[in-house]
Amino acid sequence: MPKGLMAAARWAAERTPENRNRAVDFYRAVAIMFVVLGHWLLVAAVMRNGKVDLAILLAEQRWTQYATWLFQVMPVFFFVGGFSNSLSWASAQRDAEKTRVWAATRLTRLLKPTVPLVLVWAVLAFIAHKIGVSPDLIAAASQAALVPIWFLAVYIMITMVVPVTAALWDRIGIVSVVLLALGAIAVDTIAFRYDQQWLRWSNYGFVWLAVHQFGYWWRVTARPKTWALALIALGVVWLYVLIAQLGFPVGMVSVPGEEISNTRPPTTAMLAIGSTQIGLIILLTEPVSKWLKNTRPWAWVIMLNQMIMSVYLWHITAMIGVIGVAVWAGGVGLELAPGSGLWWALRPIWVGLYVLLLIPLVLIFLRFEAGSRAVSEKLPGPLQALLGALVTCAGLVMMALSGIGADNPLGVNWIAVGLVVAGVGLATRRIW
Repeated sequence: MPKGLMAAARWAAERTPENRNRAVDFYRAVAIMFVVLGHWLLVAAVMRNGKVDLAILLAEQRWTQYATWLFQVMPVFFFVGGFSNSLSWASAQRDAEKTRVWAATRLTRLLKPTVPLVLVWAVLAFIAHKIGVSPDLIAAASQAALVPIWFLAVYIMITMVVPVTAALWDRIGIVSVVLLALGAIAVDTIAFRYDQQWLRWSNYGFVWLAVHQFGYWWRVTARPKTWALALIALGVVWLYVLIAQLGFPVGMVSVPGEEISNTRPPTTAMLAIGSTQIGLIILLTEPVSKWLKNTRPWAWVIMLNQMIMSVYLWHITAMIGVIGVAVWAGGVGLELAPGSGLWWALRPIWVGLYVLLLIPLVLIFLRFEAGSRAVSEKLPGPLQALLGALVTCAGLVMMALSGIGADNPLGVNWIAVGLVVAGVGLATRRIW
């Protein structure tokens, strides 16, 4: 294989089997671009009373909440993830050793790149604490930078139960999707009608398992295109009923100040928007696949997928880095009211600056993503991998909810950091 990211991607593109579903990789790459751009636009840094405030544009200008219908692409990740996990698990079952290490293999690619991010932010929090930076600012900045890991924690657990969900699919097929969707509807109905909000947390399982399970359907269905328009219509009608008739929030992400969030925990609005997105994906798959037969665009898709975790994990850090420089320079560019005409006019410049910082970060830390493929003999079995995943997710959730800062001599939530480091080691290196 030639050296250089693009040269290696082109080499791989020229040798891709004809039967590969290239659209899956394309949708994953496009989705990550939507996530990155969405975050860069939604977080509106502004200087107020001499202090920087990481305002959320959705709360500043309510019309932007409709834009989340486009930028909320988590259903796409779970859908294409279901397709990929189903294919990978079916392939692994042909070999006993591959079956044994399947969970650890998937976790290795997901988890190893997170350790540098967590450690870097732990060091930054420690330094900031020692030089007297406000604990509130440390918490806000680190929580913003580490927010992407909430999705990672959920996706990890969905991946861990693939052997179970795949067996369920083999037994009852599409009925499994219907049952999970009905479970999500039942949870929302009981939680909102009888004020049992605690029950809503179970929808992390019902909602995202349903979308992931739908990815199994895509892999085995001979003519999914015949269902595309029906899925789009279902999603649109479902959204109308939820928002216009039942009073669900318009925004498809959490909005500060709103009592209910459609994503934390997810409501059935995620199933509605997911149904629409899945229908569009299926409609576009044939022309997209045909276009990706060309080596050049397919090579770009391959290259993006090779660095997708690094881009996802570091894009908010890049944004905060640029904002930090602006604050250090006296708040240059941060005096504009979020959502004003000039603020929007300057967004391309800010996005360009974010990209300029993200590129070196990705190039520096890509080695952890590229180096996350371990020899099977060194990988743990399913039970140890599951234990490692649970420990890691506990740490990730703690940081996603409250950042990495803490009220202690170090200024760092060392318990959360320790859980992530220990969990990743447990999930990716064989002990017993």
